[in-house]
Amino acid sequence: MILGVDFDNTIACYDGLFHALALERGLIPADLPTDKTAVRDFLRDAGKEDDWTELQGLGYGPDITRARPFDGVTDTMRWLRDRGVETHVVSHKTKTPYRGEPHDLHAAARRFLDHHGLSPTVVPAERVHLELTKDAKLQRIAALGCTHFIDDLPEFLGEPAFPDGVTRWLFDPANRYRDETRFDRFASWSQIAEALRGTLTT
Repeated sequence: MILGVDFDNTIACYDGLFHALALERGLIPADLPTDKTAVRDFLRDAGKEDDWTELQGLGYGPDITRARPFDGVTDTMRWLRDRGVETHVVSHKTKTPYRGEPHDLHAAARRFLDHHGLSPTVVPAERVHLELTKDAKLQRIAALGCTHFIDDLPEFLGEPAFPDGVTRWLFDPANRYRDETRFDRFASWSQIAEALRGTLTT
C-alpha cells in the first residue's frame, strides 16, 4: 500500500479556528455554528466575500497552528508508520493568499504538521507534497504510485484525470455527501483506521 492523504479539511480541521477568527473581528454573531462552512456562508450572504478571503489567508497562514488535526488522524498515521506503510500528504495549495498579506501558506502547512507532531517524525518532510494546482496534485498522486487516496472533496476524487487504479476514499465528517455513491465514505478517522486494518490484513 502507498497511501496519499489530502491536507486541508482531511488532516487539518479548521471549524473552530475560522469561527474564532471571525468572532474576534466582529464579523459574525457568537451563536453562529462553529463549522467553517457556516462562517463562509454567513459572510458571503452578508456581502463580505473579501473578509472571508482574508480570513482564509490568516487561517491557512499565520494562525494555522490554532487549528487542530481531526480526531484519530495522528494515531492512525503513527500506526501506519509503525507497520511500514508509505504515507504521503498531497495537497493543492496556493503559495500565498488571494487577498491580504502574502503569507507563505506552504510553510504554514508544514508548521502545522510539525506543531501537531505529524512531521517529520510520523510523515517525513520529503513525503509532504504541496502542489500549486489541482492538475499538479493529480500528477503527484500518479507519480507516487498511490494505491489509496483520501480526500474530503468528491469533485476532486471524481476528476476525469484522476489516476486509474487508485482506491478513492471520501472523508465526510459533516455528512454533507450522504448521497455520494461513487466512493467509500467515512465519517471519522477511526472508521478509516478500521478500513486500513482490514485492507492490510487481507
